Amino acid sequence: MLTGFGIPLSAALAVSIAVVATFAWRALGALLTHRINTEGAVFRWFSLASYAVLAGLLTRLLILPTGGLASVDLTIRLGAAGIALAAFFLARRSLLAGIAAGTASFAAGALLLG
Repeated sequence: MLTGFGIPLSAALAVSIAVVATFAWRALGALLTHRINTEGAVFRWFSLASYAVLAGLLTRLLILPTGGLASVDLTIRLGAAGIALAAFFLARRSLLAGIAAGTASFAAGALLLG
């Protein structure tokens, strides 16, 4: 069996091809980014569609959770989400503050009430 650097040659070849293909597409993307109009209608549509998908997933996670989250009461989940949103806006749209406040309030609510 042929080997290169202690790895079977076929595996090394497959990894090398994957690396080249990945970096080729990344390089092409980097070269073409200057042509993207971030204020254009298509870009705005994709941006809004991604926000809508994220909002839908978060809503489903809060309202109809699965697994361990389903054992936590709905009021605790919604309360933590409200606290996270309030902290986000009170801290001048700080994502870190919103996540920290939401996580801490969820953990406290689940431990104390759940």
